[in-house]
Amino acid sequence: MRFLRRTELDAEAREAFQPRLWALVLGLALIVGYIVAFVAENNKHVTVHFVLFTTHTSVIWLILLSLAIGLAGGLLLSQLERHRRKKRS
Repeated sequence: MRFLRRTELDAEAREAFQPRLWALVLGLALIVGYIVAFVAENNKHVTVHFVLFTTHTSVIWLILLSLAIGLAGGLLLSQLERHRRKKRS
């Protein structure tokens, strides 16, 4: 007796299973889990000495502040470069 194998899923089975959706959900869950673990590991308090003042904060806030300053600086520099290229043309 020979059993027939279905090599391809029909449209109804594909719509019910949706492997891309489950891969996306799994990926998002892993990213959220990583972020939660990252914040939990970086909650130690440190002293930061700025030029005019000193403050006590957790490491995660320093990381986020550095990220924000870097993003803002990158955006401003890209706009400056775009403005210079327009001016030359």
